[in-house]
Amino acid sequence: MTERQPVLGVIGGSGLYKMAALTDIEEVAVETPFGAPSDVILRGRIHGTTVLFLPRHGRSHGVPPSAINGRANIWALKKLGATHVVSVSAVGSLREEIVPGHLVVVSQFIDRTTQRTGTFFERDVAVHVPTADPVCPIMAAAITKGARATGSETHVDKTYVCIEGPRFSTRAESHMFRAWGADVIGMTNVPEAFLAREAELPYATLALSTDYDCWRPHEEGVDVAAVVAVLHKNVQHAQSVIASIARDMPDVSASPAHGALRGALMTNWATVPEAAKARLALLLDGRV
Repeated sequence: MTERQPVLGVIGGSGLYKMAALTDIEEVAVETPFGAPSDVILRGRIHGTTVLFLPRHGRSHGVPPSAINGRANIWALKKLGATHVVSVSAVGSLREEIVPGHLVVVSQFIDRTTQRTGTFFERDVAVHVPTADPVCPIMAAAITKGARATGSETHVDKTYVCIEGPRFSTRAESHMFRAWGADVIGMTNVPEAFLAREAELPYATLALSTDYDCWRPHEEGVDVAAVVAVLHKNVQHAQSVIASIARDMPDVSASPAHGALRGALMTNWATVPEAAKARLALLLDGRV
């Protein structure tokens, strides 16, 4: 049996709309049972590794956080053969030591979204996937290695609270999230991370700290222009991290993402409508 070649899926966030190191590029439009992804996927090579790049806001940043079709994005990456997924995301810092410009490797998520469909299995079948530890530790370690190699201050094992957006937090909310133990705040990684787990894709986040949200006393709230200025510097580091991972793709055979659907299906498969079986075949074929 031929060993499957690794394919790195990269979901670009604010500021990361293209991959400078990507060669042999082709644009791939993918149709999914859940609608259209945020943009066409750029398929190319970095250090000999096939890379699938998808800007989650679209290349013109026309897709606001609540309108991101996370299901289509993750399904499309899996359909094209992704075996590893790196999410790049701009975040606000909720901790003094996480200075704007620093890099953050996330290990946990708090979901404060309210308007998004958070599962592939919203009808016809009942599937309960465990997400106690939603980030693949193998991928997180690879991101950490690449981040530290840039020379940037890198914080690991941090908690990301995801808000609905598009507005930024109130001061009261910002203080509440700090009290909850969140370290950074963003608008995009939920339900993306949980959908990746349902798709059994090893997933981890490189978060780019851009601001201090609004919890610090005697300071103004988040300023978009200031965020963009920090992003321009951070994006270069993100490009380096992705190239580092592509150069030395981690062995994710032991990732907790693999087998996440094993035992998660509660519905008698024989009773599932054929249309639903066809819709979910990419995820469930061979697992039921």
